[in-house]
Amino acid sequence: MTRAAVLGSPIAHSLSPVLHRSAYAAMGLEGWSYEAHECAEDGLAAFLERDWAGLSLTMPLKRTALALAAESSELAVRVGGANTLVRRDGRWVADNTDVYGIVTALGEAGVGSLDRLVVLGGGATAASALAGAALLGAREATLVVRNPGRAGETAEVGERCGLDVRVEPLGELGSLLKTQLVVSTLPGDGAGTYAEMVAEAGVPVFDVVYAPWPTSLARAVLAGGGTVVNGFAMLLHQAVRQVEMMTGRTDVPVEAMRTAGEAELIRRAA
Repeated sequence: MTRAAVLGSPIAHSLSPVLHRSAYAAMGLEGWSYEAHECAEDGLAAFLERDWAGLSLTMPLKRTALALAAESSELAVRVGGANTLVRRDGRWVADNTDVYGIVTALGEAGVGSLDRLVVLGGGATAASALAGAALLGAREATLVVRNPGRAGETAEVGERCGLDVRVEPLGELGSLLKTQLVVSTLPGDGAGTYAEMVAEAGVPVFDVVYAPWPTSLARAVLAGGGTVVNGFAMLLHQAVRQVEMMTGRTDVPVEAMRTAGEAELIRRAA
């Protein structure tokens, strides 16, 4: 049996097992399994002693994974976190597929290039959004956060990616919406207070939330005829890239994974 898994805390809500298992089934990988395990930062090293083909990592493990890996991709180092560990020749190699997920999700929605964007929130997903925007050609980014004093590390990620990054408080959002894309990395319905304001700006929105969906932000933008990308598209495509890396195959069934994930979200919402 070839084993892979997703680790994090909390982990019970993860869609990764559904996505990865659906890929294995469609690819005929009968000898592969994919599990979910609760794991805190101090438990990751012990998991790495086990026989895994690869591991998906969610919070709070992304920085710890980078520190424990024998080798890390340039992108993972630049972003400051790894959501993927793959065993190569007995050594753990860290990578970040969140950025790929963001870029691919935006591309599906017709956002193939950028010059500037606004990102709500200053955590790990915001850092990946900045890196993704840089790959799409962005030069300027504004991080809009509750506490600007705590956003320095994420701003540095953007600067390492070649962006000119400003940090502003959320209360100033209304004056910052002359932009090409708004990315909300705020959890749950955290952007709801600003939904009408963003919708009136007429700018495409990427809301990283995928459940419950739609968020207040998404509803407001869609009601105004705007473009919204949701977090499921990002989750799907980062998982697609993980399956490629873990199995060594490129024939990953994106649509089978999409169908399985959407069905599971509907089941959970029922």
